[in-house]
Amino acid sequence: MKRRPTITDVAAAAGVSVATVSKAVNGRYGVSSETVDRVLAVVAELGYESSLIASSMRSRKTGVIGVLVADFEPFSAEILKGVGQALRDSRYDLLAYTGSRGAADGWERRSLSRLSGTLIDGAIMVTPTVVNVSAEVPLVAIDPHTGPADLPTVECDSFGGALLATRHLIELGHFRIGFIAGRPDLRSSIARDAGYRRALTDAGLPVDPALVGSGSYRQDAVRMAALEMLRRPDRPTAIFAANDISAMEIVKVAAELGLDVPRDLSIIGFDDVPEASKSSPALSTVRQPMQTLGAEAARLLLALMQGEQPEVTHVTLPTRLVPRATTAAPA
Repeated sequence: MKRRPTITDVAAAAGVSVATVSKAVNGRYGVSSETVDRVLAVVAELGYESSLIASSMRSRKTGVIGVLVADFEPFSAEILKGVGQALRDSRYDLLAYTGSRGAADGWERRSLSRLSGTLIDGAIMVTPTVVNVSAEVPLVAIDPHTGPADLPTVECDSFGGALLATRHLIELGHFRIGFIAGRPDLRSSIARDAGYRRALTDAGLPVDPALVGSGSYRQDAVRMAALEMLRRPDRPTAIFAANDISAMEIVKVAAELGLDVPRDLSIIGFDDVPEASKSSPALSTVRQPMQTLGAEAARLLLALMQGEQPEVTHVTLPTRLVPRATTAAPA
């Protein structure tokens, strides 16, 4: 039986290293076009193209869409569900990938460098840490970074949602309302801060800097900001948190300090992750359609991958108030 040619055989016949062959068939940088042509000619001559992997790499098509997330937490999990549903009737598989290493700035660039052209045909970045990322494949960003973005984006109406949350607390009778902010580098976080401030201003209430804390969507930072705020003699009677995970952490802090929710402290979050309705007490929140965010991003990406130019490349979805058991009139 004739032996199947290996990558070593290709390298020897083409007069290059195995690493160069790998780069040539995977479409990576660092190999001249003449060398690529020579390697691919040898690949065809020896029959190395019979390898499914080599064939897919050489054609630059993998049939896989990547979703890059900083962490696998409730928000990104819902996004992934939406992307998966949108791809169900397509010919593409879904690859969920995190290479954040502590969510250091620019981790998306490293991840795309590893994945583009070899494992994925396109990518969706969730809450990226950079404004623009260049890659060999089409890209879409969900909940984008601050600053102008050339790539298509999908997000929710964070400003309007923050207005709803803060106005809900005001209408219940609260006038000392705290806010635990999210990541300062995300456009959505800035919009939620602005919505909180606008609601207070519209109601004729002052914005007290002592009642604004930085949580950055990190449990330790949220806990520290909540403790500082709730230990004040003039503590707030209500707190709006920039996401549900932060809000549920504040509920824990309140319990540790002997505060009853919602009698002593009302708390409202943002997102409406599945855990929000199951928590005790059930969390009041602002619902953003997370699965729809994922589905819309997938729709945009599929259009780009097919060479189309979507009429709308920056999509904003509406939000909705969902009052539950953690908000009530102040005692």
